Order: sequence, then C-alpha cells, then structure tokens
Amino acid sequence: MNNFKKIGISALAGSLVATSAFAGEVTVAGSASMGLEHINGGAANSGKSFSMGNQLTFTGGGELDNGLNVSISFVIDQGDDTTTSVGSGTLKFGGGAPFDSHSITVSSDPLGSLKMSGEGGDSASGAVDGTVSGNIWDAFQATADEPEAAPAGGNGLMYTLPTFMDGVAINASYAPKGTSYQSSTAYSVVYSGIDGLSLTFARGEDNSTAGSEADHEVMKASYAYGPVTIGYMESDYNDAVASGDQNTSAYNVAYTISDDLSISYGSEELTFGASSATNVAAEFERIKVSYTTGGMTLTASQATGDNVSYSTATTEDREVWALGASFAF
Repeated sequence: MNNFKKIGISALAGSLVATSAFAGEVTVAGSASMGLEHINGGAANSGKSFSMGNQLTFTGGGELDNGLNVSISFVIDQGDDTTTSVGSGTLKFGGGAPFDSHSITVSSDPLGSLKMSGEGGDSASGAVDGTVSGNIWDAFQATADEPEAAPAGGNGLMYTLPTFMDGVAINASYAPKGTSYQSSTAYSVVYSGIDGLSLTFARGEDNSTAGSEADHEVMKASYAYGPVTIGYMESDYNDAVASGDQNTSAYNVAYTISDDLSISYGSEELTFGASSATNVAAEFERIKVSYTTGGMTLTASQATGDNVSYSTATTEDREVWALGASFAF
C-alpha cells in the first residue's frame, strides 16, 4: 500500500511539473554611451569630464496554457546600486553592484497587463512626468533639488487597462504602505487618436510621510506637423507642508532636418516651496543637435541654468556644453 502511494504521488508531481511548463525564450538587448561635459560657473565649476554608461536588459517570457502571457525583465547596470543586500545582509554588493531594475508582467488582450516592479518601477503619474524638453535640470541640480512625483515604492504594481478605444491608454499604480505612512495610488490617461497629437493627464498621491502627504498632477501635450514638433507640460506636486510644494513647466520645439538629423530648443522652469526674495524659480534652457545612423546617436548640446538651487546667488548660474555618443545593440 505504501509503495502504491509513493508511485501515485510521484506520478502526480510529475504531471504537475509537466503541465506547468511552457515554451519561452530569453533575449538580451544592450546599450552603451560615452560623453564629454564641461561645466562652467558657480560652485560646480569643474571643467571637463568624461562619463560612460552601459547596461544589458534580459527579457524572457511566453504564453501559458491558459492564454496568459508572462514576461520578466532584468537589467544589469554596473555601479547603479551600491546598497543592495542579500538574505540577512551578510552578503552585500557594495560599491558597484551590477543589479538594477527588474519586473514581472502578466498580461492578456482581454484583461490588460499587471506589472510588479522589484526596483526601478514608476507610479502612473511618475512615469509620464518627464519634461517635454528632456529634463534639462538633470545636468545641473543635486539630488535634493530634483522634482518629486507620486512614489512607485518597492514591489509596486502597475496595471494597464485593455484597449477599449483606439488611441487611449490608461494606467493605474499602487505603492504598498510598507514602512511608510500609508499606501499611495496614481493613474494616467494618454490620448494619441489624432495623427501627430499626444495628450497626457495624470494624477497621483504621495502618502509616504505622515503630515507631508502630497498630490501630484501632470498635464502634457505635443503636436507634430511636418518636420516640426511642439510640446508643453506642467507638473504640480502639492505638499501638505507649503515648503514641499513643487511646480515644473517646460516647452520644447524640435525640427527634423532629415531622417537622421534634428535640432531642438527647450526651456524649463522649476519652483520649490513658497517664492520669496531668497527662494526663486530655477530656469534652464538648452539647444541640442542629434544625428542618428544605424544604432548610433551622436549629440551636441549647449545649456544654461539660472538660480539652479532656487537661489539668486551668483554661484547658482551655470553653463554646460556636452558631446555624447550612444549605441544600441
């Protein structure tokens, strides 16, 4: 009797393994970049410097027997994460860990898709709050001065609704409470049903800190007519504490000279907290030329930043010129 039980259990286990397996594939995509930058003016007058970037993105997945599609994504990016721990913390990848964003997505045409991000995920509003001019501020500001958005949180969820109208995409996100004050949610709607036109509206909440809850709202529009593309956006982060309020507005004009060559001009204005004689808007401008051939893109840009850290001090006015080459393979 015991032998029959063992055989039966073994057969059942084998059948479960067999039915849970499905055909899938893993692909690897890579990107790399090299850059030369010169910062002039203020406390950040550091002259010329070289920079580089490199990462590999592993993507795998397949269709289950029940019709669901499951995919995973894992990014290896040298030096991205210096504090990642494994297990109880006895083993750490410090000072140059290669592990970056990773996620699992379950999807189907009638149900939409559900994505869980272990790292590198965005909230629905945070995913669309990049400026139309390409985040010029990022070349000037310290981390403490950067705009905020509704949080994604560790193991956050992003749900993309199934297509029910051509040209309309709707996303919703949930960031669990964890060790934070409360959970946070957000949603976004993107309309692209008219040729050349894209309209975006998003709203989210940041409840990660008690007494400093915030609402995040993004409005964005772009329109392409022939070789010219014009874009405008605003992002408002309204904190329960007035000093935490932030506003970002930007516009961009791009002209496509040929299939390979384009030129653009962008402007951004960021405010932080209540305006005063000592707390003013930070202003950024940039002109940029891009040339693409095959999988390589060459760029050259000249940018200026005034009141970079929301201060009128002369040390907060800077200029940056940069050359870059990026490769996709």
